[in-house]
Amino acid sequence: MSGDQRPHIVVMGVTGCGKTTVAQQLSELAGHRFLDADDLHPPSNVEKMAAGIPLTDDDRAPWLAGVRDRLQALSDQGRRGVVACSALRRSYRDILRDVSDPVLFVHLTGEREVIHGRMHARSGHFMPPALLDSQFALLEPLDADEFGVVLDVAPAPDVIARDAVEYLHEERKVAAQ
Repeated sequence: MSGDQRPHIVVMGVTGCGKTTVAQQLSELAGHRFLDADDLHPPSNVEKMAAGIPLTDDDRAPWLAGVRDRLQALSDQGRRGVVACSALRRSYRDILRDVSDPVLFVHLTGEREVIHGRMHARSGHFMPPALLDSQFALLEPLDADEFGVVLDVAPAPDVIARDAVEYLHEERKVAAQ
């Protein structure tokens, strides 16, 4: 990434880790447009997840392409986005980063019990706690060659968002040198 090229940001991780909350705060701090990838799922995907049925790669492919297309549309407008998106596998992240501008992945991690407790405390979300184990089983952590940072979910969301912005500023300084 060149020092003057601002990246899109994908806040990733298993369901219930706080992606949406952190991404919303991060979008405000970074001055980027917020997108929730959950809003782009077709009804058939939402119905499957609400019924406790994990999505397949075939289910995810058009959804991920739609998220990528939204990022590219922002790039075409000279804008950037912060997306809350599970992006659990590297192959999914490869789809998301196939845009003309860099994509930074902020991987939110935490203990299963902490995330499970958060899922039970939230209301109005289609993803049931029963699917958490399938998400952990599918998760491929960021590889060393992927542009990203891993942050623990334990701090408050505003602290996590500030840590992500700090990481981004440090990376831009290094790239500018």
